[in-house]
Amino acid sequence: MTESAYIRQRDTTAEHGQKRDLSYPPLPEPLPVAVYDNHTHLEISDGEQPIDYHEHLERAAEVGIVGVIQVGGDVETSKWSASVAAAEPRMLAAVAIHPNEAPRYEEAGTLDDALAVIDDLASWPRTRAVGETGLDFFRTGPEGLAAQRRSFEAHIEIAKKHSIAMQIHDRDAHDDVIETLLRVSAPEKTVFHCFSGDAAMAKIAADNGWYLSFSGTVTFKKNEELREALQVIPRELVLVETDAPFLTPTPFRGRPNAPYMTPHTVRAMAEVLGDDLGDLCAQIAFNTEKVYGSWADGLVE
Repeated sequence: MTESAYIRQRDTTAEHGQKRDLSYPPLPEPLPVAVYDNHTHLEISDGEQPIDYHEHLERAAEVGIVGVIQVGGDVETSKWSASVAAAEPRMLAAVAIHPNEAPRYEEAGTLDDALAVIDDLASWPRTRAVGETGLDFFRTGPEGLAAQRRSFEAHIEIAKKHSIAMQIHDRDAHDDVIETLLRVSAPEKTVFHCFSGDAAMAKIAADNGWYLSFSGTVTFKKNEELREALQVIPRELVLVETDAPFLTPTPFRGRPNAPYMTPHTVRAMAEVLGDDLGDLCAQIAFNTEKVYGSWADGLVE
């Protein structure tokens, strides 16, 4: 698959039918110590002047974001992510069938075939995670939950088979996700992407050695529970992400997001924790490399 084989356009309409501000925010002040964006979707085109992943990565490097995990959500985007990451030193890949996509594959009778593709891609040297996978009770109705559950458990086994990390998508499904992880035994390196739980859930994660990845949502005024969770989880289990082009941090919420916006979230996290910014950056970078390994390894010449 070529680098540009799969690019999709984000919906440009805001809530209540209002037109979004499609201009990219200015670059923030660089971080004092380099970190990584643990979860991004650079295959999604956004903004008034959409930019390709090369430019995204260049902008990120200018502010101290030296690498990203590029995340797939179906067969096409997973292939794209793995293919680009194979030759791009600033990118590693995560591959999966998103929980909202699993019922569609199941209905078409192709879920097993799709999972076989993910299993193959998970063996590639620069595919370092299975994800995003999990459960989503917000967008998928009861008729699709059996497919979600089957897909989730299959992804868990794929991650364990290849000894790589797993990134979890958990929306309105906290109890069921935790029950599944405890019942079937979670992969050694399990990451809750865009963590959305509370302090009690963070304590469960800490007890099990699961990582929590915080996005721009931790900067939103209403999300005090997220900030409380951040204060509960040990520093050695903390990661940061953009989920770009979604979840742009305050003060640019609603505008296009990109990996270079990560410093806004890291600074907000340091403020909540009362930590020195450089120390927190160093800890997040260490954690990220512990989960995914070196960005320098496995490149195709």
